[in-house]
Amino acid sequence: MRRAARRRAAGTGGARGDGPFRFAATGAGIALLAVMAAIGVFLVVKAVPALRANTSNFLTELTWRPNAAEPSFGIGALAFGTVLSSFLALVIATPVAVGVALFISHYAPRRLASALGYVVDLLAAVPSVVYGLWGVAFLVPFMLGPSEFLNRYLGWIPLFGGDQVVGRSMLTGALVLAIMILPIIAAISREVFLQVPKAQEEAALALGATRWEMIRMSVLPFGRPGVISAAMLGLGRAMGETIAVALIFPATFTVTFQVLGPSGNSIAANIANGFGEATETGRGALIASGLVLFLITLLVNMGARLVIARRKEYARAAA
Repeated sequence: MRRAARRRAAGTGGARGDGPFRFAATGAGIALLAVMAAIGVFLVVKAVPALRANTSNFLTELTWRPNAAEPSFGIGALAFGTVLSSFLALVIATPVAVGVALFISHYAPRRLASALGYVVDLLAAVPSVVYGLWGVAFLVPFMLGPSEFLNRYLGWIPLFGGDQVVGRSMLTGALVLAIMILPIIAAISREVFLQVPKAQEEAALALGATRWEMIRMSVLPFGRPGVISAAMLGLGRAMGETIAVALIFPATFTVTFQVLGPSGNSIAANIANGFGEATETGRGALIASGLVLFLITLLVNMGARLVIARRKEYARAAA
């Protein structure tokens, strides 16, 4: 009798707690959407006057002269540089980060894995300006030799072509971004790989699979949604990075796939470089470019969610 009464009391308490929790969770979700909507409305309101004063097509124009007597500016080159540098950084960082995560979670001894985990978490917390200063002081002069090598022997590839090779290039900026986002992707992927059910791993090993075959059949499929989410989080940071790329990019307004030459810029870097001396129209133009970055980030995250949703059998486990 006493046990039954305790169960009924526990059930009643759980039912009473469900309502406030549901409303709190719903309110948090609505508040997040409201904040995002408020940011979007603010950007649109501040950008409209500058867009009306613009004498060029904002989406296709490659020049950026919003402070001129007749403002002429466009987002084409900046959006291209943002997407290209972030994509290159993601391509460079993701395989390395997944390898680091697999080593920590399934290969390294426990003590070494714990130490490496702390190091990865520490690198993820390093301010971006530190990476930017390191890139200017060390990576820019260092990359001149490898860039000349790539241009000489792989110049037939459009990505490494061009007549001029410099240290402050799109490739150098992409490498700095890759080093910045690598700890984030590695840390999240490591936690996802550690959540793989041990029964699945032991079953694969019991059937005669090698360590790599077990990882390929059990760990990677289970952790794929989490790795995609980690990669998209890193991509978001790469797209929004400001100081590090502002210190390295040559701040040009050209559209080219040649990543070794003196070209490269991004929306965030252009905002940092131009906001201090911008007129009222110039500030509106920079805010308009921020609105474009906001929309690009939303589209990228929506695409990532669609990719994750295709793996429904693992999405719930990795959420």
